[in-house]
Formats: sequence, structure tokens, C-alpha cells
Amino acid sequence: MYEFSHESYDAYRLAVDVARWVRKTRWPAGSPHLRDQAMRAADSVVLNIAEGFGRAGAAGRNHFRIARGSAAEVCAVLDLVELEEGPAKQQLLRRVGAMLTRMR
Repeated sequence: MYEFSHESYDAYRLAVDVARWVRKTRWPAGSPHLRDQAMRAADSVVLNIAEGFGRAGAAGRNHFRIARGSAAEVCAVLDLVELEEGPAKQQLLRRVGAMLTRMR
């Protein structure tokens, strides 16, 4: 069976975990704008990792830089909202960021 190269990359799997968590987590009242921002940024991490693997050279590296920036953005949103699993998910995002830094 064919598998895309990004599917076996640990950063991709961690990013998918965080993005799914962001969607299903109950957010505090008064923060729908932060939930929306976190969802879009978390989706961006996943999608840019996949697209980065699908492109060669500088184009692929640019997608990894965008994914890293989006991971930092989700981390920042989680600084603004107190969620039970937020700190653990921030640690996953930091791991993703570290892996993406090596992809440059």
C-alpha cells in the first residue's frame, strides 16, 4: 500500500493529535475567537507539513517554516486560555517546532 512520506513523520502525527484535540476541546465562554484562531493555526501546521513533504527544495522548506510559525501561534493561544490539557499540548507543539526547525 502506498503511503505519503509525511504520514510517517512524527511531527505530522503529533500535529494531527493537537489539531483534533483543539477541535473537540470545550473552550471557556467568551473565547470563541481564540478557539477559531487555534483551530485555523493547528490545521495550518498539519496541512503545511504535508505540503512541505510534497514539494522539493525551497518550496518545501517554506511550508515547514509556515508550519513552525503556526505551531508557535497555537502555543500562544494556549497561553491565553486555561485548558486542562493545554500545557501538555504546548509541549507537543514545541516538539513539532523543534523537528520542523531541523527540516529547514
